[in-house]
Amino acid sequence: MPTFTADQPVRHPQHGEGRVIADLGVTVVVRFGVAIEQVEATELSRVRSINDALADGQFDDALASLSRAQALAIRSVNDQWGVFSRSRVQLLPHQLWVCRQVTRTWPTRWLVADDVGLGKTIEAGLIVEPLLSSGRVRRLLVLTPARLVGQWRARLKTMFDIRLQEYAADLDRGRINFWETSQQVVASFHTVRMKGARERLLTAEPWDLIIVDEAHHFQAQERTTTLAFSLLQALEDAGKVKSLVLFTGTPHRGKDYSFMSLMQLVRPDLFDPEREIGDQLPDLHKAMIRNNKALVTDLQGNKLFRPVATETVDYGYSAAEAAFYGTMSDFIIDGRAYALSLTGRQQTARMLLLIALQKLAASSIAAIGAALERRRATLARRLSEGAAPEESEPETLDEAAEAEESRPDQVALLLMKDEIERLDEILELARKVGQETKVTRLLALIETRLPSDEPVLLFTEYKATQALVFSSIEKRFGSGCIGFINGDERLVVAGGANRSRMLQCPRDMAAADFNAGQTRFLISTEAGGEGIDLQERCATLVHVDLPWNPMRLHQRVGRLNRYGQKRPVQVFLLRNPETVEARIWALLQEKLARIQSALSASMEEAEDISQLVIGMRSGGFFDELFAEGLRRPSDSLSDWFNAQTVQFGGTDAVEAVRALVGNVARYDFQSSSAEIPKLDLPALEPFFRHAMQLANRRVTRSETGLSVATPESWRGSPDLKGRYDGLVLERTLPADQAMVRLLGVGHPLMDRALTESNDRQAFLARVKGLSGPLVIALAEDEITGTGATVHRVIFGVDGSPGCSVSCLRDWELLSRINELQPCTEAASSPSIDEVSAIRQLIGNLLTTASQLALPFRCPRFTPLMAMLPGS
Repeated sequence: MPTFTADQPVRHPQHGEGRVIADLGVTVVVRFGVAIEQVEATELSRVRSINDALADGQFDDALASLSRAQALAIRSVNDQWGVFSRSRVQLLPHQLWVCRQVTRTWPTRWLVADDVGLGKTIEAGLIVEPLLSSGRVRRLLVLTPARLVGQWRARLKTMFDIRLQEYAADLDRGRINFWETSQQVVASFHTVRMKGARERLLTAEPWDLIIVDEAHHFQAQERTTTLAFSLLQALEDAGKVKSLVLFTGTPHRGKDYSFMSLMQLVRPDLFDPEREIGDQLPDLHKAMIRNNKALVTDLQGNKLFRPVATETVDYGYSAAEAAFYGTMSDFIIDGRAYALSLTGRQQTARMLLLIALQKLAASSIAAIGAALERRRATLARRLSEGAAPEESEPETLDEAAEAEESRPDQVALLLMKDEIERLDEILELARKVGQETKVTRLLALIETRLPSDEPVLLFTEYKATQALVFSSIEKRFGSGCIGFINGDERLVVAGGANRSRMLQCPRDMAAADFNAGQTRFLISTEAGGEGIDLQERCATLVHVDLPWNPMRLHQRVGRLNRYGQKRPVQVFLLRNPETVEARIWALLQEKLARIQSALSASMEEAEDISQLVIGMRSGGFFDELFAEGLRRPSDSLSDWFNAQTVQFGGTDAVEAVRALVGNVARYDFQSSSAEIPKLDLPALEPFFRHAMQLANRRVTRSETGLSVATPESWRGSPDLKGRYDGLVLERTLPADQAMVRLLGVGHPLMDRALTESNDRQAFLARVKGLSGPLVIALAEDEITGTGATVHRVIFGVDGSPGCSVSCLRDWELLSRINELQPCTEAASSPSIDEVSAIRQLIGNLLTTASQLALPFRCPRFTPLMAMLPGS
């Protein structure tokens, strides 16, 4: 019967390599990674160790030693950061940091509130991919607004080869329960909150991980909650959520109760909306992450985003336009006076209608004119007189805009007794307007201020204004020069001989044509304000109209001001300074600038917090501000505005933002840069060549990439082909080629090479490129059941003469090893001094490793290998 001593390295045919805890005679207690097993002694075999190699003074093959050291470091780096995975995107430090922060413990619960344009889909992919690969996550559910379902599905497949199944009601009927047969799903939370889908979802097997996008839809008030919130709360109460990650750019929507309810969904053990918020904010860093564009950097610490240059482009109304605008304003003011004399639903319906009319008028005469024509016809037929419309929460900004465009012809409630006559007067003035001055100014801006080949992204709120601008640009710059994006992917534009034509174009196709240079102009409604990347060629944006909610400007600009933008973004805002809307906009921007200045003065690093401040007010606040402002005289508008907005960005709001910003977790280059791996896929090539050489295969390079024949002994694996050509280590391949050609962790050839090299019995070698001994060691947590996802980390100890002993993180160790070369001549035995130097480094592992600030509760250090200088 073999006997074993404590800490002796052993191998088991099922569990792999481990170390002995206790020899009980017939059985032995062994730790294999984080698992502790009691196995039969006869099943264990002793494993040679670095101590054995030092004792017998024998060197191992240098190439095998380098290959093993590289494999150990690669696995360690990738387990923590995922940097060597085959994602088809260039990874940024803050994204890697978010991934590591979220997945450091399991189960995990986080709210990620990064600024728009920082890559939340990439962050989600980085979080999910290693969890799926390791088997921690089997059942994955992604909940998102309907407009983003297809994008999430496409991007996770394209970037990470994560294949989500899209939920559809027709797949979930009868005896077939979609949720029981589908393991990795993306669904619209507006769809699954419906009764039938909700009931089946609540009875299905629990989800290992739920990811929620646009989590600000999940709102709760003291007495009411949104259907989306109640759905997630019901899943929580039913024990169907093991881990949860929420994404939103505006976590705090102005109500502390709503914010704390959202945080309670994330961490019910830390947050409670019934408790004082100030007592809970210090715990935010345990559950909420927020990175801001102003602060994120590349691996070298260079800021990634430059300030956006914004310029107002003024124009004035023609006499005909001024007459129309004045009469239209009087009509709205008289309508509000009548509405205020009513109560309940009667007043609400009229106020919503008047707000819609005022917004349409501010956008373009084409938009308001078309709406008034339809309303005139509706009133003449007296359809549904006396009935208020059923209002429902719009899912998208485009749905809200479409509701506003259609409300005038759907709401047949009279705004005043002589409304039809008043409408006739307004419509007659509208017909006297020829080319709108706004459009003329826009065309002049393009022709005089921009290079002839400069791509231009334009935004409008309403489809009628979109159609007007589309026709005007096409007429001036030629057919085929412009594309469009809107909610229903259709647009009716003017044709020849006073005819109209219907255009249809999927938004993805419109974006692709614009990015590829097939069209110079792209005009979008708010449907393009989220979920589409347009920064590849374009750095110029024009706001044709100004949305009343300033948050929409951030979302629009976010299409261009995002990672990958190579030029400063230039934004133009078209406005008529004589209108009430323009004057209120100016006052609003001045106030936001003062708030920003006040906050920046008390922050260590200035960052743009306007989104958080704006997000603390609902869209209804801004609607009422602009609508009521129309009734105010010009000379008293500023005083009235200050009185109305005293709470907007006031002391309470500023303190709330400061508290949020000051307590959340965030990536900081100064404190985190040493941890973040400054490596990418190319760092795998030296290892790959070494591993193939050991398998008697030669790697060749051509214009298409690396080529190699699969080693003969590996060919029994069904995952491996007989030969690979055009293998690359750059993340720029088209998605249809990436699965075969992109060489990273996850490629079957790379994975087999890592396994083979990791298991090699190589412990001591001489190599070229060292000036002193290099020890490679393992750090692991002795404590089990901690919830950590990473329990073992590789590091190096460099004992170069003349320098203090330094500790190398795993990625630094890989970089160092990649510079070394194997000695080709037979190596002499290590000298007594060399052995002594290695043993001294091993003896000081605990002290040296303190430089790493490991997250382990009870770290244990085990030397694995050592290398000595050779020639």
